[in-house]
Amino acid sequence: MITSQGLEKLGFTPEIDFSLQDDGQGAYIRKWMSESSQPTETEIEAAHAEWEAEHAATQYQRDRAVEYPSIEELVVALWEGVVEERMAAVTKLETLRQAVKAKYPKG
Repeated sequence: MITSQGLEKLGFTPEIDFSLQDDGQGAYIRKWMSESSQPTETEIEAAHAEWEAEHAATQYQRDRAVEYPSIEELVVALWEGVVEERMAAVTKLETLRQAVKAKYPKG
């Protein structure tokens, strides 16, 4: 199976080094533009498997990002804590962050 992720893992850039096309029977390399030799389907599949493993291992980061407080909330809480010396907002956000980290632990 030829995938953009596999080719990118091998160091190639879409629309610069290659373009893919899928006419309903699976993706194929429509055009190879890189000066480097075109990798075999086996090499692309191996690179894709490596990409999948890395992607799965960092799923917790994507899950956490959705539930973490926004940058705006963090800035306001820090301002209140540092400038106004009111730590309640900082403590509340840190409690939320720790709950999210516990819900989505590292691999």
